[in-house]
Amino acid sequence: MTLKILVAQLNATVGDLVGNAERIRQSAHRAYAQGAQVVLTPELSLVGYPPEDLLLRPLFLKRAAQVLDELVVQTSQWPGLAVVVGHPRLLEGRLVNSATVARDGAVLACYGKLELPNYAVFDEQRYFVADGAPVVFESAGKRLGIAICEDVWFGRAAAMSKAEGAEALLVLNASPFHLNKQEERLAVARKHVSRHRIPTLFCNLVGGQDELVFDGDSFVLDAAGEVCARARRFVEDDITVNFSASGALVPGAVAEELSADAQAYEALVLGTRDYVLKNGFKGGIVGLSGGIDSALTLAIAADALGADQVTAVMMPSPFTAEISLEDAKACAQALGVKLSTVAIEPMMQAFTKSLEPTFGGPGQGLTQENLQSRIRGVLLMALSNETGRLVLTTGNKSEMAMGYCTLYGDMVGGYAVIKDLLKGGVYRLARLCNERAQAAGRPQPIPERTISRAPSAELRPDQTDQDSLPPYDELDDILARFVERGESIDDVLAAGHDRATVAKVLRLLRLSEYKRRQAAPGARISPRAFGRDWRFPITNRFETEKEMPQAS
Repeated sequence: MTLKILVAQLNATVGDLVGNAERIRQSAHRAYAQGAQVVLTPELSLVGYPPEDLLLRPLFLKRAAQVLDELVVQTSQWPGLAVVVGHPRLLEGRLVNSATVARDGAVLACYGKLELPNYAVFDEQRYFVADGAPVVFESAGKRLGIAICEDVWFGRAAAMSKAEGAEALLVLNASPFHLNKQEERLAVARKHVSRHRIPTLFCNLVGGQDELVFDGDSFVLDAAGEVCARARRFVEDDITVNFSASGALVPGAVAEELSADAQAYEALVLGTRDYVLKNGFKGGIVGLSGGIDSALTLAIAADALGADQVTAVMMPSPFTAEISLEDAKACAQALGVKLSTVAIEPMMQAFTKSLEPTFGGPGQGLTQENLQSRIRGVLLMALSNETGRLVLTTGNKSEMAMGYCTLYGDMVGGYAVIKDLLKGGVYRLARLCNERAQAAGRPQPIPERTISRAPSAELRPDQTDQDSLPPYDELDDILARFVERGESIDDVLAAGHDRATVAKVLRLLRLSEYKRRQAAPGARISPRAFGRDWRFPITNRFETEKEMPQAS
């Protein structure tokens, strides 16, 4: 007897119990129509991942249990089809991250997650207790084991399933994305599962949830650990997996891999789309400056939401260069986005005049610079209120790290599209945007001059970013080492960086914590992003830069 399994890579929304159940039902319809005997869905597919403190609400758990019961009864619509659903389950008063196997209107088996991650973006030990008692069920004469996500990163769950006679392992996952994460997943699965000579079906969540992006990229490994089927990334997708009458795994479609820059771009598009739409906004608003950060943000927003759902706003001051106005207009036109222009000089004069009696003069340079940024923030938020569209901020990770941003100014907004993208990555993705447009026969959205000219906030005459910051290539490498990879100061210095520059970067990084704590959420695409991954105190007298080893 042959066995067919549908791996359903779904985009679940946290808390949308009815909507998520409908997605699972539609997956079961597709599986049944194709003659499958099993449909596998992602981790916590019924409630979305991560539900966080919703799990502490008894009403949420009660309603989730009710919707699950309804779904179990509905499996009678698909005779012989086993539906594997991820959900929270109360077990003797304790909460377990679970997977229920339902078939023919009844519960066939229920598995509880064994390994509970409590690092990086994960805090499952806050909510769940470990279970891990092996569960093996039969379908079409083949014995199938169950595991959930982190269980694959250790060897115990796979070993226990194998000992119970499992001939293949079904793994429900909500594995968040960072660059090249799939290489880690494959390596771990091969190390801890393939050594048991057991085929593995890895069903991963897809979609954006606040700061997290789930890339899908579900896959199937044969008993030797070779990839024999793979879903597309950053979209909902199905994999159909067949086992022959002899029990051999039949190779299926393998989606094409994406370059690191393409991964980053698609993750930012998906994160932006899901944050805006799942939270009920009517579109996005981008303050367009003529610089590369806002141009890339606008391009991502247009790809995520559609050009007609995005508004670009140019807000020139007396310090705005004519080429910035030209480049902003060219960018918006190439993307098909409506561009509005609101000059801020009259408001600058009004604020200055009102504050002069208190200041005893027009105010200092930094005061005037930040005032411009904050006027722009007020205008963008007014447009947001009027249109129901969400303001998308344009600051990159290098700037956020150094505090090269203005609270209640350019940091104003609901979602920070490129928050986890270092400046060098901004340039690479800008070029990728242009290459894709050119290949499709469309105008390049980001003018070459925008890419080649020295970046500037244009808040005073002849200003450039490098007046205040180290060169971006040097700054980015220090941040990549110290922030993203967690290297020691010794390692950073050993890489050849100037001692004084490293000290300056560490000092600004520490002093800017209070700004980052107030920043809008944004898609996490690196192994360590500001936000969920980065939890340093604001009030902090441990001056990292003064702990640097002395030169010998």
